[in-house]
Amino acid sequence: MVVIKTRRYRCVPCGAVIVVVPREVRAGRLYSAAAIALALALWGLVGATAAEVRQRICPAVIVGHAAAAGWATLRRWARAVARSELFPSAPKPGAGAALRSVAASAAVAVAALADPTTRGLPIEHRAFLGAAHAL
Repeated sequence: MVVIKTRRYRCVPCGAVIVVVPREVRAGRLYSAAAIALALALWGLVGATAAEVRQRICPAVIVGHAAAAGWATLRRWARAVARSELFPSAPKPGAGAALRSVAASAAVAVAALADPTTRGLPIEHRAFLGAAHAL
C-alpha cells in the first residue's frame, strides 16, 4: 500500500478546485490502473480464480468469510469496463457478454498500449505496464 499525495488548485475567478494526481490514479478507485489491469488480465486471460487474483493483488491479509471464495471488486471492475467507466478505450462487449470475457478484452486492449519492447513479456505483465497509458 502507498499513500499518494495530491495537489489541489483553486481557480481564483470562479472558486472551482481541481485535484491533480498521477496518471494511473482512477477517481473513486482504491487500486491503481496498473493493479486493476493486472487483476483483469489474471482473471480474464490467465484463467485464475477470483480468490487467486485477490491473493495476488489485494494487500489485505485478513479478509471476511465471503471474500475467501471470491472477490466482488473484480466483477465490479469488469462491469465498469462494460459501461466504459474504466478503460474506455477497451472495446464494448456484446450484449450478454460474460464478465470474464469483458475482463479479457479490456486486458488485451490495455496490454496493446504497453511499450513495444515489452512484447516478450507475458500478457498480464504487458497489461500492467500498458495501464500507465490508458485513460
